[in-house]
Parts: sequence; C-alpha cells; structure tokens
Amino acid sequence: MAMQELLKAEDIKKALDAFQVAESFDHKKFFELVGLKAMTAENVKKVFKVLDVDESGFIEEEELKFVLKGFSKDGRDLSDKETKAFLSAADKDGDGKIGIDEFEAIVHA
Repeated sequence: MAMQELLKAEDIKKALDAFQVAESFDHKKFFELVGLKAMTAENVKKVFKVLDVDESGFIEEEELKFVLKGFSKDGRDLSDKETKAFLSAADKDGDGKIGIDEFEAIVHA
C-alpha cells in the first residue's frame, strides 16, 4: 500500500516542507500536519506497515533515519540527533526499536 492511498498528497508535501531544515524535525507537529493525528488507530497502523520497510514488525533506528522518505521520495533523511530523539520519545519498552503499538501511541499522544 502506498502512503498516498492513506494520506493526502498536499498534506504530505506541507508536512515535509515544514521540516526541510536539518535539526528542525518535531514528530508531534509532523504527525499533525501530515494528517496522522486525526486518523483512526487502525489507519495509523497501516501507515506504520508502509514505514516498516523490512517488514520486521518494528521500525528500527536505521529505518527511522529515512522515515520522511517513507512519506515521499522527496523527504530528507533525519540527522542522527533527530533520529535518536524520535526513537527515545517513541520507544517505551526500551528495546531500541518502535513497535506498531508504540507508533500508534506516539501519533495519538
């Protein structure tokens, strides 16, 4: 399933444009701008599955670095600092990766 089937293209562009500058990424604001925060838990979990590139059931740190590209090929890579901050905020069980329920929880936090 493509991200454009789940979210509006104009919302994706608006969200990505807001965080083009390195070290500017704010996951809470991004989720709101892209339209994720308003989605049902079920649809947020569908977005998670698109972002889980290796289909491991988790978004690992390496995948998280490229999370914006999961929304659009035009998305930039997150810096190491941004990636670690996002992982730290979402990884509630401390296993070093984001599970589907952790992702849904941080989107709706």
